[in-house]
Amino acid sequence: MGNWIFQGLLFAAILFRGDRLEGYELRDDGYHAFPSDDLQEVLDLAAANPAVKTVKVHPGTYIPRTKRQALIHLNRRHDSIQLEGLGRPVLSAANPEIADPASPSFPAVVNHVIYLGDGLSTNTRVAHFHLTGANHFVTNRLQDLMEPDRTHRKGRFYFGDGGAIKVYHRSYPVLRDLEIVGNFASPCAGGISIQQEGATHQAVRIEDCVFRNNRAEVTGAALDLLWGSRAQVVNCLFVGNVSNTGPGEGENPFSNNGAVTVFPRSRLQMERCTLVGNRNGVDELGGESEFVDCLFMDNTLDGGPPGLPQFELDLQKGGQVRGCVIQGRILDPRKVVAEADNRLQPAGLQLDSDFVPRGAGFSGIGYRPPDRAP
Repeated sequence: MGNWIFQGLLFAAILFRGDRLEGYELRDDGYHAFPSDDLQEVLDLAAANPAVKTVKVHPGTYIPRTKRQALIHLNRRHDSIQLEGLGRPVLSAANPEIADPASPSFPAVVNHVIYLGDGLSTNTRVAHFHLTGANHFVTNRLQDLMEPDRTHRKGRFYFGDGGAIKVYHRSYPVLRDLEIVGNFASPCAGGISIQQEGATHQAVRIEDCVFRNNRAEVTGAALDLLWGSRAQVVNCLFVGNVSNTGPGEGENPFSNNGAVTVFPRSRLQMERCTLVGNRNGVDELGGESEFVDCLFMDNTLDGGPPGLPQFELDLQKGGQVRGCVIQGRILDPRKVVAEADNRLQPAGLQLDSDFVPRGAGFSGIGYRPPDRAP
């Protein structure tokens, strides 16, 4: 009874706002948000409600109304929120009406589309969105509001990496069925940047996602695991992503990186993913990652410094590779890619319009769109 009274009072308070009558709806299945709403305010309502943690976002485009660090942010007080798109709404970092047309970051006005901060458990989920518009806009405004954790210094990688999504410190969200398209960041990760700083007792889980046409000045155009981070990436597609587009750090090993970069002391578990048509596939700098039933093919897209050897996998410190199909160059000085455990340089390999390999012989290998999952 007490819970119903609480919800009723909360909903009455929302309706009393008058000018927001059409938004912030609390229904039986959670809060409902619409393009006319301030999505951050809806998330904050759910954060304050101990009983209702679901936010359903209706179709449309959601853009920042002010210049700040993220379109939306979740930190420890938002733990266990279920943020679900209906009909794949667009979350964008861009707002040309308030952006500076003379800035190289135009029309972006936030660092990240989504910020997932310290204190989020695996009960926190984000699903069914199209994330776009990041273009290396960087500010440190409203830092205490974004991230209450002050135990670690926030530097260039914290503010600049992760155009679509930034995951920080003790944060272990589940990211599902996201389209991450057309984002740029510097130094790293136009798509997703994970910066757990050694707090890796849980992994960030990324599943059924598409990373397309993202760019980075330095590493990991689509996905970057900074030092001491961990991720599970299952059934994802990476296509058209380009790293090393700018001068970057000006030093090795950050001159010839992949669409996915795994830093030292980090670990990537990648299963049933496809990387095709990127500028390089995965560069793994830690030696502890696992690649199972993945497809790497023709990752020779132009971009970045010329004259460097392009690759499907760069495993300078080793790793585990099982059940994978690899068509292209493998940089494998430790000889961890066994031909007996994988299919290397298969003849006649072709992909259909969904980037799924043709032929029964490739069943279970690489990405499948969710509606074609076995």
